[in-house]
Amino acid sequence: MSLEVKVPTVGESITEVTIASWAKKEGEYVEMDEVIAELESDKATFELNAEQAGVLHIKAKEGDTVEVGTVICEIDTEAKSNGKAQASSEADGKQQEKPADKEPSKKSQEAPSSENKNDSKKSDTQTPGKVIEMKIPTVGESITEVVISEWKKNEGDHVDMDEVIAEIESDKATFELTAEAEGILHIVAAKGTTLEIGALACTIETGTKASSQPQAQSTKSTAEDKKEETAVEDKSNGQESYATGHASPAAAKILSEKGIEPQTVKGTGKDGRITKEDAVQAKTPETKKEVQAPQTKKEETQPKAKISQDGRGQRREKMSNLRKTISRRLVSVKNETAMLTTFNEVDMKPVMDLRKKYKDAFKEKYEVNLGFMSFFTKAACMALKEWPAVNAMIDGDEIIYNDYCDVSIAVSTPRGLVVPVIRNADQMSFEQIEKDIIRLATKAKDNKLSIEEMTGGTFTITNGGVFGSMLSTPIINAPQSAILGMHNIVERPVAVNGEVVVRPIMYVALSYDHRIIDGRESVSFLYRLKELIEDPARLLLGV
Repeated sequence: MSLEVKVPTVGESITEVTIASWAKKEGEYVEMDEVIAELESDKATFELNAEQAGVLHIKAKEGDTVEVGTVICEIDTEAKSNGKAQASSEADGKQQEKPADKEPSKKSQEAPSSENKNDSKKSDTQTPGKVIEMKIPTVGESITEVVISEWKKNEGDHVDMDEVIAEIESDKATFELTAEAEGILHIVAAKGTTLEIGALACTIETGTKASSQPQAQSTKSTAEDKKEETAVEDKSNGQESYATGHASPAAAKILSEKGIEPQTVKGTGKDGRITKEDAVQAKTPETKKEVQAPQTKKEETQPKAKISQDGRGQRREKMSNLRKTISRRLVSVKNETAMLTTFNEVDMKPVMDLRKKYKDAFKEKYEVNLGFMSFFTKAACMALKEWPAVNAMIDGDEIIYNDYCDVSIAVSTPRGLVVPVIRNADQMSFEQIEKDIIRLATKAKDNKLSIEEMTGGTFTITNGGVFGSMLSTPIINAPQSAILGMHNIVERPVAVNGEVVVRPIMYVALSYDHRIIDGRESVSFLYRLKELIEDPARLLLGV
């Protein structure tokens, strides 16, 4: 039977690869999982493994560029038995050439001695097992690279399956990398290395748990070996395994935040594994402050400013990975879009009067404050429905129009600016929007936002007014096509019905991609938002 080997999917944005080299030749016999070729994309190089054992028949030459899903070789799996038969016949022939062995003595027929058992056991434990390659997983549709922020295990350490071995950091969030198998860890990418999705981070050599201390094993006596075997047998009878007392990734993270050691928690999962529920119910120890002490010490070791005699000191700090990625993306948006900004002013008195009248009743009923963001979010959603181009985005030569409103809210955190998403904001009430904003903002400041909570928005709102900004030209949050900028509220003299009155005024700005949004649509959108805010009853009536 002939097995077709196709170019696998190696990334969401990768559609074609190049055959960099063939590790095996035409007609050569290959084993299952053996590397047979190297594939090269515009982002990284990948290894192609044999899906079955058999004879290789190459269909694409080195240097050929092929699309994902294309058949590049075939493996004749039936040749596996033929190859074994031929090897067996050659071995039989060699045995026939040798003189007949003498009849084995009685001593040789006896059970092997304890010394032979030791040698056999030593040989087995030192035989290396299969090597598992740990590659950077896909962590989000818009994330193409990550940074190894920390290795939880050292080179050569033994790791258990599902154990957290590293933390990887993207421009949006931090993720945990867990071991795909049990074995010895071999680190390929050092801490601080930037890797693309699919790149090799480390390898795990399975079946080598006992070989990490070969010298100690070789010196053990027969009696010690017997003790070991008895201990292993007792452990097996107790139905324990490596999972006993081991925390799942989610549980380990919760325990770490609480400052609780996993060994102090009794697991209720399979084979004694510590589940997420066990971690949630675990009580925080009184010594939590002591656990947090090293953080203060770490802060003290940060480089201090060099103060010269004239007071003209300098201080250098390495730019964080998040800051570097944000910088790169903002420059990319400025260079790749036809960005333009239009402005308007909004009289905030009607909304402020409404808030003043009902804020106490609103908080008493819903246990959340009534802020300006819910008004602007609702108004933006209504305006987006009327001007769908502002809620659309460009994908190649096509325009994607969204019939829903997933509003991204810009939140400033100590690590940098993040933009979590309020899903289906157009279907939410004021109370639901306010609660969702608080939930997302709290998770953002605690660095607990997930990728799902930060991707997929269709329109963004940023409020620079909380920092005192009077006017700004916000940068589009790609791949979206527009962003609304709110600013501070200042009492200004304005003309109303022929008279000059003082009103609380906010300047609003809409930055948009002129490739997809025309001036008429952008100005009309912003004016519609102004109407809705200046007459909040329209939000309730939908007019």
